[in-house]
Order: sequence, then structure tokens, then C-alpha cells
Amino acid sequence: MTLIGWTQIALFCAIVVALTPLLGAYLTAVFEGKTTWLSFALRPVEAGLYRVAGVDPRREQHWLSYTVAMLLFHVAGFALLYGLLRLQNLLPLNPAGQSAVAPDLSLNTAISFLTNTNWQNYGGESSLSYLTQMLGLTVQNFLSAATGIVLAVALIRGFARASAKTIGNFWVDVTRCTLYVLLPLCVVLALFLVWQGVPQTLGPYADATTVEGAKQTIALGPVASQVAIKMLGTNGGGFFNANAAHPFENPTALSNFVQMLAIFALGAALTNVFGRMVGDQRQGWAILAAMGVLFVAGVAVCYWAEAHGTEAMQALGLSGGNMEGKETRFGIAASALFAVITTAASCGAVNAMHDSFTALGGMIPLINMELGEIVIGGVGAGLYGMLLFVVITIFLAGLMVGRTPEYVGKKIEAREVKMAMLAILILPLLMLGFTAVAVVVPSALASMANAGPHGFSEVLYAFTSQAANNGSAFAGLSGNTPFYNLTGSVAMFLGRFWMIVPAMAIAGSLAAKRSVASTAGTFPTTGPLFVGLLVGTILIVGGLTFFPALAVGPIAEHLSMLQGAAY
Repeated sequence: MTLIGWTQIALFCAIVVALTPLLGAYLTAVFEGKTTWLSFALRPVEAGLYRVAGVDPRREQHWLSYTVAMLLFHVAGFALLYGLLRLQNLLPLNPAGQSAVAPDLSLNTAISFLTNTNWQNYGGESSLSYLTQMLGLTVQNFLSAATGIVLAVALIRGFARASAKTIGNFWVDVTRCTLYVLLPLCVVLALFLVWQGVPQTLGPYADATTVEGAKQTIALGPVASQVAIKMLGTNGGGFFNANAAHPFENPTALSNFVQMLAIFALGAALTNVFGRMVGDQRQGWAILAAMGVLFVAGVAVCYWAEAHGTEAMQALGLSGGNMEGKETRFGIAASALFAVITTAASCGAVNAMHDSFTALGGMIPLINMELGEIVIGGVGAGLYGMLLFVVITIFLAGLMVGRTPEYVGKKIEAREVKMAMLAILILPLLMLGFTAVAVVVPSALASMANAGPHGFSEVLYAFTSQAANNGSAFAGLSGNTPFYNLTGSVAMFLGRFWMIVPAMAIAGSLAAKRSVASTAGTFPTTGPLFVGLLVGTILIVGGLTFFPALAVGPIAEHLSMLQGAAY
């Protein structure tokens, strides 16, 4: 570990904190329908979209109507993307002549981008046409990210409103999010990336002659626009198979730093939106502080593990940390930081191969996802995931003091606790359940590149990443098989929507309740005590649930390494 490395990490954290109230104020204005600096240009466009779609922007929806609208919207998106994948060989903008994608892979890919997971069992530059990348993947990158954000805002309204029957209008929210937030920010980021050297073209792949005289085909395409939304929308799906480790997606140290900021920017800002909408910004800062504690702890362990390297390497005289699978233009600090950021959010973009991390270094991204990626989290998904844990924490605090728990003026009762537990328990069921099946099915075992605990970690990481809607991978696992495509599709679909439906039920329940005034017996939720209790609850739930699996995987691998065994 070096001073320069820690300086990078500290600078990143400082900029995220500085951006949080700025973006938070803007997002709050957008979702409350207030005038913003883009309203003059975009409000006529917004009104035109409502007229074409037949949407009354003044009419709000009950939580159930809001949720059904969201689900139907995603059914239509799935049909469009699946059709594009299956028919891309017959459609235009296919200069490389890519063939139709296989049915099981099309299913997996369509659900992957629909759920903001962006798990990729294919190589983008060798499998997909320009039309599929733009009209299929990039469009879903916008819409899945917008859905996550507006669902978080709907849940915030549940806490903020009193004696209300509605939580907003899904069609209005998703339109405003896309039009006023994601599109403007992505235009700016895409132009920045083009300046840094990221391609943005509809021209054919380029042919080059190497110094040895051989012919090389260099894949190009509309890269910058997809990279912009994959980062801001915490999607993670790369235009190229190597993702953010590819020099055409992430060419410089500056582009790498800005892309990391983009992953966290909106997720962190939503905590400030929560504070503003419930009338006390300290509530938002308390949630961000809990996220920050978990994030900094994860970065410290991952950076230490990768900078320390392994005893096997040191026995060979190789010092300087573990650089296997990392880009020299980024180094260990930026690679470890990126790995923790992308799994603390539900992003999945990678600038280094997590399969090549040390056992403990690779365990941190795994733990981030097992906790439901509430450490900042994906856009929207991180906040509503954290608020589910807040409900559980407040319930436990109420048990300690012997009174009905309350949070930001709302009584937390049995219905909310049951819905929160239902949402939280789906992730370990999918992650551990599918892993248990995969390690006994011969065809699934054949996809493992490594034996022993590292091979187990590859499988555990795959289902953890998909159920948590992350999309990153231990690349040693060959996932493009019928077994992994089908089981992964189920994990991604249930991991996304089984959590969303109970969260929306909580939003509707809370919105209908009256607000109660704070009293001397109200548990304070803006100070260090609450932050510590929230962090402790998350770690206890995560530890009790996942420690046995971690002990069989990365922990066993680390202990074996100390005894000289490698996998």
C-alpha cells in the first residue's frame, strides 16, 4: 500500500460526498415537478411524450397500480430485446455480419439487461450488432436504471407522505428520470469519454497490419454512448468483452477515475433526496454514513490483500503486490478501488479480472454483493435495499426499548417488518440455493476452470452476482451453457422483482399512515448510535447467512495458500 494509493481513495470519497447534496437537490426538484435549468428546453418534449402515450401527468397511482405498470413495462422491454437478439442477422447496422444469438443465451441476455444486471455470457464485439447494442442494450441500460431510481423515489414518498393513497405515477417518474437526469448526464459523460479516446462510430471494424505482417481486425462501434450509461446507470455491461479493462472503453487514468465517480454519483445523491423529501437532510446523511463505513472497510481490506500479494509469489521473489489480471495503467490501488465500487453498487463493470484477485481480495466484492449491494448500491436499488435494513434495524431498536418503533414519523409495524424480511431473504435463497445445485450437477461442474475452494468461489460468485443484479464475474467460469443461462435468468429475474414488490408494498403501507410527532422516547436516527446499529444489523444478518459459504470458498482458499496449496 502506498500514500498515492490512499490519496486516490480519499480523493474519490471526498468528491462523492461533495457531489451528493448538489445532485440530490437537482433530483429532488425533478421528482417533485419543480422547474429546473433544463425545464425550458425539455418541458415541451415531456408534455409531448405524455400526449403520445396517453398519460395524464396529474393522476397518481396506488402502490399496486404503480408496481403493475412497472412490471408490464418490463414485459414489453423483454419482448423487444429478445426479438432483436434472435433476429439481429436479418436486421441492419450489422457490418460484422453477426449471426442470431442462441435462444438460451438470448433469454439470459434479455433478462440480464432488463433487470439492470448486465451479466454477459458472450463477447460484445464478437456476438452483437451495432443495432442490438444501441436499440437493445443501451435503451434497456437507460430504462432499467430509470426504473431503479423511480422505485426508490416511490418508497421515499411512502416515508414522506401522510394519510395518502398514492405514491406517484410510474410513467411520469420514468419519463422525468430519463429525460431530465440520465440523458443530459450521459451526453456530457459520453463527450468526455470521446475526448479521452473512446470510439463513437457506426463505421465498420477497422483492419490493420501488424509489424509481423499479419492482418488484425480492430472492433469499433458506438462505444462512448454505451459506456456513459453503463456507469451512470450502474449497468456494467461492456461493449467489449474485457469491459472497462479494454483501452477503447477506459483508455486513461482520468477516464478510469471519472467512471468510478459516475458509478457512485446518483446512488449517493439519492440518500440526500431521501433526507430532503422527509424534511430532514440529517436522515440522508446518516444512511450515507452507514454506507460509507461499509465501503471504506471493504476498500481497506481489498487494497491490503492485493498490495500484500500471496506467499507463493513472495517465495518466488515476486514482490510489489498482486498485478495478475490488472492493467498496468491503473495499478493495484485503482483496480482494488474499482472492484469494491462496482460491487458496492450493482454495476458489474470491471477494470481488472476478479478471478485473479487474491482469495481475500476477491472475497470483498463477493461480500458486497451478498449484502444486497446496499453499500451505495445501484441507482435506486441501493437506497431501497438499505431502507429495508433500516426497517429491520428500527424494529430491533423497538424491541430493545419496549415500544412501537418509528422512523421519520412513521410507525414501523408487523406488515412492514414482514415485507422487509421477505425482500431480504430472497437473495440468500437464490445465491446459496443455485450454488448448491450447481456444485452437484456434472454439466455445471464442467464449466469450472479451477478445482477446490476457488472453483466453488467461481460458482458462488456467479449466482451471487446475478441474484444481486450486479453482473461482474469470476471469469474462470464458462457460463454460456444451457444450465447457467437458464438458472441465471431465474436468479436475475427473482433477485430484481421479488425485492421490488415487497418494497412497494411497504411504500403504500407507510404512505397511508399518519405521521406521529417525535417524543422523548423516540429512538434518534441521525446520530452515530443509529449508524452503528444499522451497520451492525447488516453485518450480523450477512455473517449468519453467508459465513459458511465463504468459509468453504475464499477463506478456505486463503488458509490453503498459507500452507502452500494453490488452485
